[in-house]
Amino acid sequence: VCPSESIDYAVMEKTDDAVVIPMNAGWSDIGSWSSLFNVSSKDKDGNVIHGDILTRHTKKSIIVSNEKLVTALGVDNLIIVVTKDAVLVANKNSSEDIKLIADDLKDSLRPELDLHREVFRPWGKYDSVDQGDSFQVKRITVKPGEKLSVQKHHHRSEHWIIVSGTAIVTRDEETFSLKENESIYIPLGSIHSLENPGLENLELIEVQTGEYLGEDDIVRYEDRYNRDIEK
Repeated sequence: VCPSESIDYAVMEKTDDAVVIPMNAGWSDIGSWSSLFNVSSKDKDGNVIHGDILTRHTKKSIIVSNEKLVTALGVDNLIIVVTKDAVLVANKNSSEDIKLIADDLKDSLRPELDLHREVFRPWGKYDSVDQGDSFQVKRITVKPGEKLSVQKHHHRSEHWIIVSGTAIVTRDEETFSLKENESIYIPLGSIHSLENPGLENLELIEVQTGEYLGEDDIVRYEDRYNRDIEK
C-alpha cells in the first residue's frame, strides 16, 4: 500500500541536494476519477471507456472494468469502476468524496480494505478465484527465474496443477520437474518450494484444503527475498 504522504514531507525535507528546473507544461496530479476523466480521450458520447464495455444512451461517464463485461444504459455523468474486489458507482460530482467510503470501510472493519483477490509478491502474483469453509483455489503466476520460499504449513495441504510453463518442485527430500497438465500433491506439514526455471511465466492452479487457510500459516526456512525465516 502506498502511504498517503506528500512529496514535500517524503522527499524534499529530507535532502539538501534537490535541484528545481522551471518548465512550462500542463500538469494534473490526477487525484480523482473526475480529473482522470478530464485528461482522457473520449468517445462520440463524451465517455471514457476502458475494458469490455457496452453503452447505450450513456453520456459523459467514465467506465472501467478490469475483467468482465459492463453495460450502461441511459445514464449520465457517472463513474463506474469494476475490479476483482469491488464495484464503485458514483456521480462524477461526488468523486472527491470517495475517501468517505474508505473511512466507512475502515470504521466497520471491512476486510476489503486490506484483503484483495489479486495479490502481488516479489516472485509474481496469485489470484484467489474461489474459496469456501475448508478450501481455497488460487491461480498462481511465477515470473521467469523466480522461486517461492522453502516453506511448510501447519493447517493446510496443497494440490498444484501446471497450466503453462515448467516448474521445479521440491517436496521434503524429493525434487520434481513438472510441465503443462501435470500435478503434484503437497501434504500438510511437508517442506516444499516452487521455482520457475523457464523463460516464460509459470501458471498453475493451487487447491488448498484444511482447517485454516490464512496467509499467516507459512513457516519459511529459506527465502531469496529476505522475508521472515524460521530460526
